[in-house]
Amino acid sequence: MTTVLIVDDQPLQRLGFRMLLESSPETEVAGEAGHGADAVRRAAELRPDVVLMDVRMPGMDGIEATRRIVAAGGRSRVLVLTTFDMDEYAHAALRAGASGFLLKDALPEELLAGIRAVASGDAVIAPGLTRRLLDAYAHHLPVRGPGEGPADDPRLAALTGREREILVAIARGWTNGEIAQRLVLAESTVKTHVGRVLAKIGARDRVQAVILAYDLGLTRAG
Repeated sequence: MTTVLIVDDQPLQRLGFRMLLESSPETEVAGEAGHGADAVRRAAELRPDVVLMDVRMPGMDGIEATRRIVAAGGRSRVLVLTTFDMDEYAHAALRAGASGFLLKDALPEELLAGIRAVASGDAVIAPGLTRRLLDAYAHHLPVRGPGEGPADDPRLAALTGREREILVAIARGWTNGEIAQRLVLAESTVKTHVGRVLAKIGARDRVQAVILAYDLGLTRAG
């Protein structure tokens, strides 16, 4: 059973999420919060598996609340809800430590699957938004040329050549199946490689690996 804390400043929105979660035998509503400060307090008190976090709220917003919940080092993982016109907020939330994001108008089954994935330790990103979101910010980041490569970065120094390929593939938003097909590997082998890459670079999940790859200029927009 996955316990969820619903954070949204709109009571009707919270009610909708509650009805959906209560309709699933795999999820249980641990509680609700109407703003960021309350979310931080209730996450510490209830220790839910997943915090379903709205971003734009009065007072402390979802980004700062996410940062504080993650920094507390508890068991709760944060799944941010966003809309197409709030990409910059989702990006900031990922940097704050969120485990992923979905659109507020995601289908019920997509939302439930996303909650399960985050609870199990995976990252989840709304389909089609990975490259759109990160490429919108990639032009702010340095793309290193030959001789300037990020190989000297201690987080990457331990990677093998194949693991570097896997990291770049993750940054492009490829699934394990797509990586397996394009690099001609068994999907089980790709899964093993992904796990090793995340461990070596100190990334909690694929979302953090993507951000690191963009920060280090391993991939570029387009």
